[in-house]
Amino acid sequence: MVNTKIIKLTLIFFMIYSVKSSPPEDPIKCSYNTNFNCTITNSYGAFPDRAICKASQAIYPSTEEEVISIVANATREKRKMKIATRFSHSIPKLVCLDNDDQDRGLLISTKYLNKILRIDQEDMSITVESGVTLKQLISEAGKAGLVLPYAPYWWGLTIGGLIGTGAHGSSLWGMGSSVHDYIMRLRIVTPADASYNYAKVRILENGSSELNAVRVSLGVLGVVSQVTLKLERVFKCSITLSERDDSNLGEDASTFGRQHEFADFTWYPSQRKVIYRIDDRVSANTPGNAFNDFFGFRATPSLVLAILRTTEEYQESTNDAGGKCSSAKLITSTLKIGAYGLTNNGFTFTGYPVVGLHNRVQASGTCLDSLEDATITTCPWDHRVKGLFFHQTTFSISLSKVKGFIEDVQKLVVLEPKSLCVLDLYNGILMRYVTTSNAYLGKQEDGLDFDITYYRSKDPMSPRLFEDIIEEVEQLAYFKYGALPHWGKNRNVAFIGAINKYKNVDKFLKVKQSYDQLGLFSSEWTNQVLGLKDGLTIVKEGCALEGLCICSEDIHCAPKKGYFCRPGRIYKDARVCTRLSSR
Repeated sequence: MVNTKIIKLTLIFFMIYSVKSSPPEDPIKCSYNTNFNCTITNSYGAFPDRAICKASQAIYPSTEEEVISIVANATREKRKMKIATRFSHSIPKLVCLDNDDQDRGLLISTKYLNKILRIDQEDMSITVESGVTLKQLISEAGKAGLVLPYAPYWWGLTIGGLIGTGAHGSSLWGMGSSVHDYIMRLRIVTPADASYNYAKVRILENGSSELNAVRVSLGVLGVVSQVTLKLERVFKCSITLSERDDSNLGEDASTFGRQHEFADFTWYPSQRKVIYRIDDRVSANTPGNAFNDFFGFRATPSLVLAILRTTEEYQESTNDAGGKCSSAKLITSTLKIGAYGLTNNGFTFTGYPVVGLHNRVQASGTCLDSLEDATITTCPWDHRVKGLFFHQTTFSISLSKVKGFIEDVQKLVVLEPKSLCVLDLYNGILMRYVTTSNAYLGKQEDGLDFDITYYRSKDPMSPRLFEDIIEEVEQLAYFKYGALPHWGKNRNVAFIGAINKYKNVDKFLKVKQSYDQLGLFSSEWTNQVLGLKDGLTIVKEGCALEGLCICSEDIHCAPKKGYFCRPGRIYKDARVCTRLSSR
């Protein structure tokens, strides 16, 4: 068994080691220092099907005029296009061209569309190019005494990327936690016919029905060049992270978000514990200069990452569930001691509540603040080193149904007490509040978003420890409780039939046809997700291990071990093999 003392020392070293890390590399790689014969991946180094996505050329515009020229030339030549961002954090294949288009297709990177164009203090708004990161926006708005009230927790998203996939923070207050619902104005470059010289800039104002399509577009409508977002005067927040047992979580989940503006939960199901985030606005003269430097987003020595990954691989190979649970408790207790990265004054944690300006505590990502150090230190998931490698399953469930889902997961823990320790190893299940959106592909009703991260093997044919339980949680969410997937996360199975849950999908597809009649920004994968084409499920040996298919009586889901589901499980509609989904 791996020595737990080594793990503990590693975690302590991780907490106190303050470094500047190697910055994430550009996800696009081309031949011989040119912009031709390119490949693209995501920040984790692997798409759900582990495909290598290629393009004939990558182009890096720095102005809207250059975007117009690129789109016009490609449209004239009928070349397919995909939009890439600086860090490429989306897990699904949103940036991938089809195999048939890779010899002619283009990648349009927004890496240098990274300028803050205007901050209007009177109107309380900010206009940025689409490649601006969330960190840039928060920082520059803060200098002007303004703040984006609701935002994702990770600095490294670009504005174009986060609105394109519906990224969000946590709140049921105001207009909700999704950034795309705070768009006041947007400029998007789309293909056009010869009368417009093959490209058109469309300027959309709040209230436009077309804007409701572009708010969450999956990148299939064109290149968003500029976005104007509504801001607020900067304010302070008071944060207390309260640990409780999870016996009342089902009841609290539907009400807690109404009681606290920025509430969320971090749930450790195998430990039967929950961290309640009590986070509210307070008077601007309340003392405090808090800062959020979440441990999971800090620069981490590659040696530390290698030790942690090697430990988990050993536990997987030896079916050491007890070891995983012990490691999980060490990690969660270490995070608790360090207040999960919160400090009262930017340096030390002295106790709750933690009070500070909202723009200093709403998001983090200091591993991006980096100078090249030959990957001695990196972001924890940097695929250039032996570090974290994981799946993410992320979905939202209506508040009216969330209690039942939570109780079903608790039943699974009773049946298999050690089965979800793997989630605790990745800081549990993050639960954030979301609200009904006007975006055609946005949230359809108020709900709770569950963000689940868990071990992924480097070998696609290697089953994971207690994989069937985690698959059951996923299937419960989507097939029993009608969950909506997060567009920028998830494996293929999450998107099966998902588009039918969006009441305005026909309006979205109408705008898509109007903006891009030739489908130059679409791919086979996006057409499958949007219900325009079959084939989202990839049936092959071991397909369920990577979330590419769902077990059935006629699909062999795991190599040399029969069906993926355990003997005696119930098959329902040739889709779901679980104890609970069939009820």
